Amino acid sequence: MPDDDFPWPDGKRCALSISFDDARPSNVANGLPLLQARGVHATFYVLPSVMLAQGDGWKRISAAGHELGNHTQLHPCSGNFPWSRHKALEDYSLERIEAELLSANEEIERFCGTRPTTFAYCCGQKFVGRGRGARSYVPVVAEHFVVGRGFRDEIANDAGYCDLAQIAGVDFDGMDAAGMVARVEQAATAGGWLVFAGHDIGADCRQSVSASALDALCRYAMDPQNGVWIDTVAVIGGHVARSLRRGATA
Repeated sequence: MPDDDFPWPDGKRCALSISFDDARPSNVANGLPLLQARGVHATFYVLPSVMLAQGDGWKRISAAGHELGNHTQLHPCSGNFPWSRHKALEDYSLERIEAELLSANEEIERFCGTRPTTFAYCCGQKFVGRGRGARSYVPVVAEHFVVGRGFRDEIANDAGYCDLAQIAGVDFDGMDAAGMVARVEQAATAGGWLVFAGHDIGADCRQSVSASALDALCRYAMDPQNGVWIDTVAVIGGHVARSLRRGATA
């Protein structure tokens, strides 16, 4: 099923999800009021211990209709990052990463009452082990989640073809409003599903999405004339999954 035939609701030209990783405090302080003002629902990929340490702010995010997705317990990445050496993916097994994903799911469900259905790969990395013993953990994600989101990918997803267990996530930390809108327009030309992935919101740090740029993106996406369906990764991913199942049985 090519993208230009993909059944986006209400004749929309494309789909857009905006997501933020790591449960950073600025998501609550700066992101929640901005998103509420624009009527936009986003996806937040959280680490349970970090989320719980911040108190009730994350319950307000969940209650407002935003998605809380799974981002593991410990945020393991390659040990080539010095800060990840004690939790290096090179030292993980498939059994260990699966146990961590399930444990995080349970904690998030206890916190907000909803079990996560989508996951974001830490650092966008999808392996465990090393050398001949290295394995992809994409099949583990496919077993337990509807969607697995990557990071620092280059393109929108072809919704009629993509592997939902490893969809592309486009880094938009530091991107200006014009760049964001241009990416959405590229997705609209192809009829695709663009998934933005960031971290902080309106914070003075390296990995942050400008509050003014995010506001401009939300205003653009919510304008009916632009033909953009904006919603969480879970909502749009669920629609894509159902459409792919129908296509497979047609």
